[in-house]
Amino acid sequence: MRFLAFTLLLLLFSSCKQHNSQSPVQSKSDTTDIIDISTKQFTEFKVLDSKYMEVEQLWEPFNAELASFSETEYNNLKPFVLEQDIPRLQKYVQEGKLSYELLTKFYLYRIRKYDRANPNSLNSVIALNPKVIEEARKCDELIKTHGLKHPIFGMPILLKDNINASGMPTTAGAVALKDNFTEDAFIVKELKANGALILGKTNLSEWAYFFCGDCPSGYSAIGGQTLNPYGRKVLDTGGSSSGSGVAVAANFCVAAVGSETSGSILSPSSQNSNVGLKPTIGLLGRSGIVPISSTLDTPGPMTKNVIDNAILLHAMLGKDMDDFKATDGISKETFDLDNFKPIDLQGKKFGCFASLKEDPLYSKALQDLANFGAEIIEIEAQEIQLPDFIRLLNLDMKKDLPTYLKHYADNNVKVASVEDVIVFNREDSINRMPYGQKLFEGIVADNGTEKDLENIKSTLKTNGKLFLDTPVQKHQLDVILSINNFHAGFAAVAEYPAITVPMGYTADSGEPKGLTFISKPFSEIQLLQWAMAYEQATKLREMPKGYN
Repeated sequence: MRFLAFTLLLLLFSSCKQHNSQSPVQSKSDTTDIIDISTKQFTEFKVLDSKYMEVEQLWEPFNAELASFSETEYNNLKPFVLEQDIPRLQKYVQEGKLSYELLTKFYLYRIRKYDRANPNSLNSVIALNPKVIEEARKCDELIKTHGLKHPIFGMPILLKDNINASGMPTTAGAVALKDNFTEDAFIVKELKANGALILGKTNLSEWAYFFCGDCPSGYSAIGGQTLNPYGRKVLDTGGSSSGSGVAVAANFCVAAVGSETSGSILSPSSQNSNVGLKPTIGLLGRSGIVPISSTLDTPGPMTKNVIDNAILLHAMLGKDMDDFKATDGISKETFDLDNFKPIDLQGKKFGCFASLKEDPLYSKALQDLANFGAEIIEIEAQEIQLPDFIRLLNLDMKKDLPTYLKHYADNNVKVASVEDVIVFNREDSINRMPYGQKLFEGIVADNGTEKDLENIKSTLKTNGKLFLDTPVQKHQLDVILSINNFHAGFAAVAEYPAITVPMGYTADSGEPKGLTFISKPFSEIQLLQWAMAYEQATKLREMPKGYN
């Protein structure tokens, strides 16, 4: 079980490629064969296109509207939309160069052009809001009479398809939830209250990558196989918020929302040259989101740049009274978005892992930060393990999924438990579970008690905090610097927030990588400010070639 736990931990939550010198520390006995498994790259897929999505049906609500939106108009709008941040988009709207309706049509046209059923298809979008153009027109009318209520107003946002949103099914990528039409999740209500447009849903690694085990990230039965625009069929998308990462990278939306248990925002954000924030657990409401673990789950913003990340986070803030971990550690009132700007790095103490300095992009990022005034302090990763991590997820999901299905799913959904999903999938295993359902079977086989769960949670949190707090306290660090999602497991169990920012592309394959900042709970504003300082000084994000 110990070998299986570490194998699955790396496979699930370190889905982007790692090397021995860059991986979180394991004991010697645990490293045999595990790195080989964690670096396995899927370039030949059992399934590429979804057998359950009808592309023509997806576009039926928009055919008439898009018939009058020409390729010429699309090309004319490119300079005002591609790679633009939210403040600039809002400026173009105010100047009359853009409208929310045109912005929405631009993204719909672009998704239709690139996402499915073509040689460059990415399979990142799983559903579209049939009323989004009508809602965009209402935003155009409202801004004339009411002004700009929030920077997110009128901005088309995509949601990972484990987040409930009315008018579209919430499937978690699973056939069992194909007709799961729901009310809005808490964070979706907050987004709408601030005027955001819900453009649609993104594909994900099915059941947020806690389902099949030996399968590629970015695959779901409903959505098919999502592909990385920086290396289609070559580079991993990262998981489990794969579709969100790819859609943002390909400019299919202004921004997207992902979710993370351990690495599921950080991994696809770094793999797709995005900014991804995993907030402190409880900062963003979680009711109405298909769960893995009520202990570790959190939604979070995924964007092309830091300012958009701050705006999207701000728009989702609010205390969710149906979430037992809900907190108002940062409120809309305490987060002064109007005066948000990068923080001076002079004298800030940033800890770096000695073992990661072999990575040339990481080494260059450290030098850049030092040039900007930060004090870089080398730390050694302690040999601390995260025992029974998989069992935590097993025991949480065994109780948390039935709770979601009972209180937040459509009454017509026939499954009520993990066991029910397993039985359902076996009725048509080739189409519903082509890579198997080993992790779901592991959930059912785990007979741990509530006491076992509490003991596991306590040990993991203690170990996670020890791993991060020890160097922070010893050196009085402001932040710890990592790569991609390499230390996501420790940040998860310690309940530390983390943000990843593009730090460049590998020389051999052009694979994107992210510099990841990890800091104490409720330090999101500072993390965003530090990340913005690095981003603005380096400006390393590039659009994926072939999608401009």
